[in-house]
Formats: sequence, C-alpha cells, structure tokens
Amino acid sequence: MARRLPSQPPILPGFSHIHVLGSGGFADVFLYEQNMPRRQVAVKVMLSEVVNDQVRQMFQAEANLMAQLSTHPSILTVYQASVSSDGRPYLVMELCSSSLSQRYRSERLPVADVLRIAVKIGSAVETAHRMGVLHRDIKPSNILMTAYGHPVLSDFGIAATLSESNEQQAVGMSIPWSAPEVLMDETAGSIASEVWAFGATVYSLLAGRSPFEVPGESNASTDLISRINRARFQSIGRADVPASIERVLAKAMARKPEARHASVLDVVRDLQAIETELGVHQTPVEVAMDDWALATVADLEDRTRVRGVAGAEESASSRRRRRRASLQGTEYSAVGTLVRDSIGAQKANSRSGAPRTRGMQLLAWTVVACAVLVLALGATATVVLIRANSDDIPVVSDISADISASSVEFVWNDPGLAEEDAYQIDINGGGQSVQAQSAFVVNTEPGDYVCITVRVTRAGQLGEPSNPKCVEITE
Repeated sequence: MARRLPSQPPILPGFSHIHVLGSGGFADVFLYEQNMPRRQVAVKVMLSEVVNDQVRQMFQAEANLMAQLSTHPSILTVYQASVSSDGRPYLVMELCSSSLSQRYRSERLPVADVLRIAVKIGSAVETAHRMGVLHRDIKPSNILMTAYGHPVLSDFGIAATLSESNEQQAVGMSIPWSAPEVLMDETAGSIASEVWAFGATVYSLLAGRSPFEVPGESNASTDLISRINRARFQSIGRADVPASIERVLAKAMARKPEARHASVLDVVRDLQAIETELGVHQTPVEVAMDDWALATVADLEDRTRVRGVAGAEESASSRRRRRRASLQGTEYSAVGTLVRDSIGAQKANSRSGAPRTRGMQLLAWTVVACAVLVLALGATATVVLIRANSDDIPVVSDISADISASSVEFVWNDPGLAEEDAYQIDINGGGQSVQAQSAFVVNTEPGDYVCITVRVTRAGQLGEPSNPKCVEITE
C-alpha cells in the first residue's frame, strides 16, 4: 500500500513553515520556526479529511492531557494548541528526535542506556496513571529524544481516563506492543495492559525487535496476534542482558493481567534493582507527590522533612520485596526547578564534610516556599528533583578503617537498622554500592586517597550521610 503524501502545511500566525517531519493516520507533523520567542518547534496538524466531531474531541482531549502532563520532565512539552484558519486543529510541541525508534532496530543499545530510558519513561507513565490517564499506545516510536539526550513520552492521541477505558469504544492500537486482553477486545485499556506495553517496549529496545517477532518467519498482524495471545516469552538473545531483566519483563508480560506487576512503578523499581546489580548508578524516579500540589507556604514552615514517593496501593509484600532489592534510588516531588540546585549544593557540602549552615537551610526552604507560592497563584507545577529524606532514619557514625597491603576495610557500628534497611556507600570519585553488611572493602594502591560516606536507606528514602571517613595509602 502506497504511503500518502503529506497535507499542505497551514498558515499559522507567528510561525514560519520549514518542512514536513512525518505523517500518521490522523495527522501530519511539520517543522516550523516560532517568531517570538524564536525557536524551532514541531507542529502536529490534524488531516482535514478526518476532522469530524469525534476527531475534534480526541484532539481537544489530547491537548488538555498534554497540557496537564507535559510539565513532567519525561513527557513531551506542548506549548500551544489551536485551530488553523482552514479548520484543522494543531498542537505546537517541543522539537525532539525520533532517532531512538530507528536506533534500536539498527544497532544494539547498551543495557545501561535502556535501563535509564525505561526508568524515566516508566516514571512518566506512572505519573499519568496517578492523574487517572492511560496512554494506550506505549511503544518505542513514541519515545522521542530531546536535544540533550533526555527521553520523553509522546503521542497521547488515543489516551483515555481510567473511567473511560471501561466503556466500549473504538480505539487504535499498535499490535506488537498490545496486551492480549486489548487485542481480544476484553478491555480498551487498563493499568495491567499498560504494564504489558511498557514491558514489551523495554524488551524491544534490548532485542532490536518487538517481543513476538520471529526473525525469518512471517510476522504479519495475524501471526503476531496469535503469538501474543499465547504469550510465550522469548529470550532476548543477548549475552550481556542479565537473566534478572528477562524475569522482570516476563512477569510484566504475563498472559494473565493479575500475574503482572501491580503498577508500572513496580516494574521501574525492579529495573532500578538491576541497575544496582550491574554496578551502575540508579536512575532516579520522577513521580510527583500529591501533598506538594496541595501545599501552602504556611504548611512548609511546619515541615521538617520531605517524604518519599510510595507506590499507589502498594502491598506489604511488594514493599518488602522493594526494600530487599534496595531500590532506594533518589525520590522526587513536584515544586519548582530552583530547588534542585539548592538542595544539591547543600548535600554536596554535607558529603565533603563542610558544616551545613542555617543560611544554606534557609536558602533551600526559601526556594521551596517561593515555588509553592507560585503554585498558589495558579502557575503549573513542574516535576523536579528533591532528594527524599527522613529524620527517623538512623545515621551512621564512628567509621573506622583497617589498612592492609592492597585494600582498606571500612567498618562501622549498626546504628539501629530495621530488618529490611540497607546501607548506601558513596566513594570519592563517583563509585557507589548498596549492601546490608556494616563493612566495606576498597582495593587500593600506594598513593591512593580514599573517602567514603555511608547512609541508611529505608523504604525508598535516603537518610543523612555519615561524616566522611578518609584514608591515605602511603605505602
């Protein structure tokens, strides 16, 4: 079947057309230059032949959803929505690259890169779910890359609210990444089907193909549907992909919805655990906290800590599993972008041994208070990075060091860990480890200067760091 030619780009006040970027079933996407402020943007324009009342409703729903969600750092930003002079609705969006959807089929993506992308996109999907929105078309081609290499989720064109998803309605789908119950018209979408699609997308980025494609065999739609309905998990077939990843993805794509992870956040936490297993830094979860959206300046004056993000309706067994896996990565809340630098500087000084002054604390909380005041005046909240912390988490002290010929062993007393707590050890030079033991060994050579700080992780939160313990290896 021949591909159709793109439609004529509309004349948009304040924008100059450059060229076409791509075409889809309902819309074309064009590159425009915005005159003020001057920047290049992507403009998604509905096709005139498909514009009817239903499509207008879909467009309006997508515009409203994107406006609500696109403040998330891993969701495509929408700048404007309107209707052109010839009657076609359009969206003005951040200009991003679709290179990822081409790369994963043409080259082998590093496992660490895929895990980073998965945690960020999973955070975006979880945020949408917490706002009551299903994406319903999670797949590699809907993951775009910003100019700074940050993955963002796009195309909420067939999204629906959780309540709407229970209604019988016509819905588009991308077969290779759709759950069996969606293909069988048993549901138009659910949290469980989003878990499946998310798992299938991560699988695709690792395997270079969708989960039920069979190289060298027929992969027509009917073949894929038949294989998906049987849901027999195929190995990714890469020696550098650990078995733990395949176990996580096999669970996410279980045939029965009730056998899958309870939420996308649960999948994300399992993937964070694998990052720790592989010795790479955990990619932080970016999920907005409801209590900050409702906060006032007066509330902040009484706050002494920022609580971490807990999974929606998370079971006790899930929490225990998460803690055992030490998925303590950095948690986040929604307030304002300046907080990140203030808190980061405060933490950096704490790690380096510099005293944390009242002025620094006041600066951090003043920035938070100003951001919340902006929210109170009606501005849109931005999901930003605030390290979760708790005054209830014990603090490690009195670290000792035992130097041997080729290593140094750091030892400390148990400050009062609960059964499922763990230690996070940060090493000068950027290394990090998570463990349950109260001792840590670093291999050394003469002339090395080794420093560590230790903090306790509890239920996804990080406690205060210990004072640095430093050792200089002289022989």
